Amino acid sequence: MSYHIAFDIGHKPRGRIDENLTELQNHLNSNNFVCYNFLEASITEEALKPYDILVFVCPDFSRVSSIEIAEIVKWVKNSGGGLLLLSHAGGDKGRGSNLSEISGQFGINFENDQVLDEKLNLGMENIPLISTFNIPHPITTEIDKLCYRTGCSLSIVSVGAFSIADSNESSEPFSCPIICVSEIGNGRVCCIGSYEMFRDKIGGGFQCQDHPKLALNTFKWLISDYRIELRSSNKIPIPVTKKLDITKQPKPQPENNTLLTEEPSVNIDFTMRISTKSELMKLLKIFQKQINTIKGTIDKIIDTASDSDMEIIKIKRSELSEIAEDSEINLDDYGKPPKASQMSEIVADVTSNENLNEESISLTSLPKKPKSLKSEKSSDFDIKPAPKFETKGKTNNELKQEKKGLELKLSSVLNLLKFIDKKRSSGTLDEQEYSKRSKKLQNDLKKTKKRISALDKLLSK
Repeated sequence: MSYHIAFDIGHKPRGRIDENLTELQNHLNSNNFVCYNFLEASITEEALKPYDILVFVCPDFSRVSSIEIAEIVKWVKNSGGGLLLLSHAGGDKGRGSNLSEISGQFGINFENDQVLDEKLNLGMENIPLISTFNIPHPITTEIDKLCYRTGCSLSIVSVGAFSIADSNESSEPFSCPIICVSEIGNGRVCCIGSYEMFRDKIGGGFQCQDHPKLALNTFKWLISDYRIELRSSNKIPIPVTKKLDITKQPKPQPENNTLLTEEPSVNIDFTMRISTKSELMKLLKIFQKQINTIKGTIDKIIDTASDSDMEIIKIKRSELSEIAEDSEINLDDYGKPPKASQMSEIVADVTSNENLNEESISLTSLPKKPKSLKSEKSSDFDIKPAPKFETKGKTNNELKQEKKGLELKLSSVLNLLKFIDKKRSSGTLDEQEYSKRSKKLQNDLKKTKKRISALDKLLSK
């Protein structure tokens, strides 16, 4: 008998089963679970009835409405639904969400902090190794150690909820709940402050030794005895919403044996239930908001790429992933990533292709480097000389855009300085190499500040 899991995608989750949780999806699908992308204009108890488990994977700057929360609570209590809530460092404040308004209905809150441990970790303090399990529980059965990657702590706010795993005594905050459970009515609830424990191909993610077991234990426990009885007696329907199915059609073989240049067609089969016009309008507004967000991001990338004063910094792929991870956890106000981390991710995507060379990633809007001017090279990255600082004939708007690009670059250089400081402190970078890198970055920092100052004077006229 299979059980059906609805992964909410209507509230902009950071984790999705068809993007960065594919290993989790495959693991569940091979153990009598069926995973679905769940998209409803407004979540209702009726819409949830065919599903055995509902999962929120860290909504990002999106809130679940009070009406939806009431419907979810009814589904858990009355229909024996299993609810899994996954958050991230910074909790609701950092992510601009309101998971605590849901979990609070079951006696659990997500705190606006981050669990760090300088002593017991997987190479970085934001990936603490956890082995403190309070009481025997089905979820932690046969679990020896967990990597609590970039997660927040939890708190118990009412009777009925309890913690089954705590942070270490050496952690900050210390000995605080990180996995909590609650049973209410006919259903069950589990809250975990780190969704990244289940992410694909990332340090401290799903590939950690005990994480697949933890995931399977969690989803099995969320199926209550009442739910098993309903499912076995066929008193609840199978979900009618089809799974997202993307299949590549085979290329047709040409009669004359010539090669085809067309790409294989992609068939996307995705259905949803919309019963009223108001639901349709709400759904369209959700899509519109997401499109606007993507458009804004693309505009920022274009502005940055076309800025004639930006330098392209190429870093070894082996170290770039570490920088991206480091940038991701250095959150501003618990959860808002700095612009420098966004640029690191963009550069990582470009440099991940081994077939790209220096010329294929250079931007045409950047001035070409004179042949007589040699760049300073190190074994790990290459900083190109900055182009001549030209302001003649530029409008105020162009000067502002130029300043914006320089400020972004300034943030990136500062971030790199912090990174090499950490590498020196950990002993992975010797003093000679540190001094060479630091000197180059400090020079670049000085020049960038000087140019920003000159732009400020021009803009103040």
